[in-house]
Amino acid sequence: MLVSAKEMLKKAKAGKYAVGQFNINNLEWTKAILLTAQEMNSPVILGVSEGAGKYMCGFRTVAAMSAAMIEDLGITVPVALHLDHGSYEGTKACIDAGFSSVMFDGSHYPIEENVAMTTELVGICGQKGISLEAEVGSIGGEEDGVVGAGECADPDECKAIADLGVTMLAAGIGNIHGKYPDNWAGLSFETLEQVKNKVGDMPLVLHGGTGIPEDMIRKAISLGVAKINVNTECQWAFQAATRQYIEDGKDLKGKGFDPRKLLAPGFEAIRKAVKDKILLFGSDRKA
Repeated sequence: MLVSAKEMLKKAKAGKYAVGQFNINNLEWTKAILLTAQEMNSPVILGVSEGAGKYMCGFRTVAAMSAAMIEDLGITVPVALHLDHGSYEGTKACIDAGFSSVMFDGSHYPIEENVAMTTELVGICGQKGISLEAEVGSIGGEEDGVVGAGECADPDECKAIADLGVTMLAAGIGNIHGKYPDNWAGLSFETLEQVKNKVGDMPLVLHGGTGIPEDMIRKAISLGVAKINVNTECQWAFQAATRQYIEDGKDLKGKGFDPRKLLAPGFEAIRKAVKDKILLFGSDRKA
């Protein structure tokens, strides 16, 4: 059964660890993440961007597949199905489709509009028991056409959004999606500390978890980050393992062309990447 992310993040914040959000793209991705979370006895969040949702036929298909897979695999750790960087319309569609958690990304709107739309969604999610993530200060890089330069959020704006009653808050602290450039200045812990002081017990979310040095990850967790998003790293792991399989000519031997064999190395590579992150975030044995 899918659950809201509220309780798992509350526990993570109190326990000084973070729950990983791992984005899914297909059945292999979802299965690999669920099996690894179960093996590690870790709560987990399955992230779905609007683009990935469309790729997988639609939000209802994603919700139905995830819920059925949890049952069929005998998954007992808490699992939230979460919309990542949702538009206003996409957020409502995911609520209707059976997602247990959603993110409304209003960071590109003027703060007044962000507040108005977030307020409405707080009411809807509250009635349905769905966790809601909001964002202030756009995250750098590109994700499904949403582009940001890695700006730092205004702590007062963070407080204005947090006070609306959202479950968790993504505040830009110089982090970006995808590969970090060589001249990246690093995370702004000064901003993170200021945001933490303004929003109190609100669990904070760190987007762009791929490529951030481990010591920075640990420091961010110590300053109130309770959810860390990972996507690109799993994609790189899947790609490298699949490329190796084909370069080794294994797809040309026997029934190596069978997609169940062709995708198996990538599936195992995702499992390893997820396991490594769960250990880094400290959520193992916390389910």
